[in-house]
Amino acid sequence: MKKAFLTGITGQDGSYLAELLLSKGYEVHGLIRRASTFNTSRIEHLYRDPHESDIRLFLHYGDLNDASMLARLLTRIAPDEIYHLGAQSHVRVSFDVPVYTADVTGLGTVRLLEAIREAQVPSRFYQASSSEMFGATPPPQNEKTPFYPRSPYAISKVAAYWFAVNYREAYGLHISNGILFNHESPRRGEGFVTRKITRGLARILAGKDSHLYLGNLDAKRDWGYAPDFVEAMWLMVQQPKPDDYVVATGETHSVREFLTMATGLIGLDLEKVVKIDPRYYRPTEVDALLGDATKARQVLGWQPRVRFPDLVKMMLAADMRHEGLEPTFEVPTDPLTWRASQVP
Repeated sequence: MKKAFLTGITGQDGSYLAELLLSKGYEVHGLIRRASTFNTSRIEHLYRDPHESDIRLFLHYGDLNDASMLARLLTRIAPDEIYHLGAQSHVRVSFDVPVYTADVTGLGTVRLLEAIREAQVPSRFYQASSSEMFGATPPPQNEKTPFYPRSPYAISKVAAYWFAVNYREAYGLHISNGILFNHESPRRGEGFVTRKITRGLARILAGKDSHLYLGNLDAKRDWGYAPDFVEAMWLMVQQPKPDDYVVATGETHSVREFLTMATGLIGLDLEKVVKIDPRYYRPTEVDALLGDATKARQVLGWQPRVRFPDLVKMMLAADMRHEGLEPTFEVPTDPLTWRASQVP
């Protein structure tokens, strides 16, 4: 039985990746931060009482700022694969907490890489890089596109990316960078714009709110489906040689397009329910991201299966049902077969 160690297991990507690995028979270990309230809602459907037999999901308290703990944990677990997803990942918030973002998102990666060397664990390593690293570089963006980061988050991710490349070349470690473009789902954090839209519109329909407050509606992003993207993570780690890959749908849509489609599905007037709040603008904006995933298609055999219109419907339907409302539009079924037994 293969063992995998995940940082960020309680996040959107971590929860879907845990599902995928468990469906493939892995023993999965996840790093979680101690909090006064439970922060494991995304993986509750996977968790089982540790007193039961045949347990394959284990959670460990820790933090990316504690290097010695990471080394001890890796020595004890001895994972075959490590997926480093943990980070302070909110771009707008990174302007408010730049030092913390740099410490966790940037230096946290170095601590984990050093822990691997100290523990002498021959693990294959996946580094979660981000399309935000391209920033102001004009689209389309691929593995050879120069980085031009526009936020403390993106700068920290660029540092982590190059640390991963350096450790791969200096120490011969199997380390791959996945440069993932935006990927969403019903489990997306409520502070991210796509989920903010679908959750906000559902609350308006339910009579709980009257308006939805947003920032820049003209920013364009390449939006895909998170479970699609975690498959690409796994495929990278299975390759004989480590490398870096862009993962994207190859389509770009503005926030306004997302909003227009969502309001159109439920018959709301965009102009009446949406208000612009300048507080949600970034000091330096990323205007357009569009990924060229040719390499991932050719080498990994990966391609996205959920496209933009279906993604909007899936997210909106989930938030409507959370508010006790049944969608009046046709909701697409999840095309990923491995999720059939894992969907809560």
